[in-house]
Formats: sequence, structure tokens, C-alpha cells
Amino acid sequence: MPQEPTLTPTRPYLIRAFYEWMEDNALTPYILVDATQDNLVIPTEHVQNGQIVLNIASRATGNMNMDNTYISFNARFGGVSRELWIPMQAVMAIFAKEDQTVGMPFDPSEYDNYTPLEQEPQPTKSKPATSDKPKRENKAGLRVLK
Repeated sequence: MPQEPTLTPTRPYLIRAFYEWMEDNALTPYILVDATQDNLVIPTEHVQNGQIVLNIASRATGNMNMDNTYISFNARFGGVSRELWIPMQAVMAIFAKEDQTVGMPFDPSEYDNYTPLEQEPQPTKSKPATSDKPKRENKAGLRVLK
């Protein structure tokens, strides 16, 4: 008997679909996150009852990336820019701020028996981007002349 293929979780695909639909319809997408999960980088000072609600609208975030394992973006909290990393299994729901009946809760057990085939990216502390260009020695360059 052939072995059944292991299906990937639907959560990342549904989150991306709801996110895009909400943005197209001028709604504000929010996610409810289980703050007790591992590998989270979130503002822990805003966690209440083991959960945090995050505004993921494009106008409230920068450098948004949603792949099959993580949602990562930059957002401001109290005027301070922070880099957030949320593993997909920590996202409990996506909903519209304007109408919380528009959205979807997720089955908390969806990731219980799932083992990803690829290595998951791990959140890292923000560092300045480094380029592959070699460092310039003190060579001639442009200067402002008066």
C-alpha cells in the first residue's frame, strides 16, 4: 500500500489569502498570537493572558514577509521600531479590526504531528545589513567642493 503524502498545514496559505483580501477591501488585518509558543520575537510588555493581538496592515508594518513557517515584519511600539517574528503555529486567528466576524480562527492542533522537511529560519537580532562588496580602501571618491 503506498504511503500517503504528508500534507503541509493550510494555516500559512489561509493567512496570506485573508490578509490580501482584507487589504484589498480596506479592512485592517489583525492576528491573534499565542505568546507562549517558542521562537517568538514580540513585544512581551504587550502580552495579556498569554496572547497578543497585532496589527499587520501594510500601513502599520514594514518589511512584511509571510512564508510557510514565519511571519516577520517591523512595527513601532511606543515610538520604537521593533522586528517581530511569529511562527505560523503561534497564529491563533486572523480577523478584521472593523468587523471581528470577518476572519478565521485556526485549529490549535494543526501543527501537532507536522514535521517540516526544510530547516526553519530562526529569528535573529536586528543587525545592520552587510554587503558582499569588498571594503574600500582610502581611494579617491567624490567630494563636495566650495
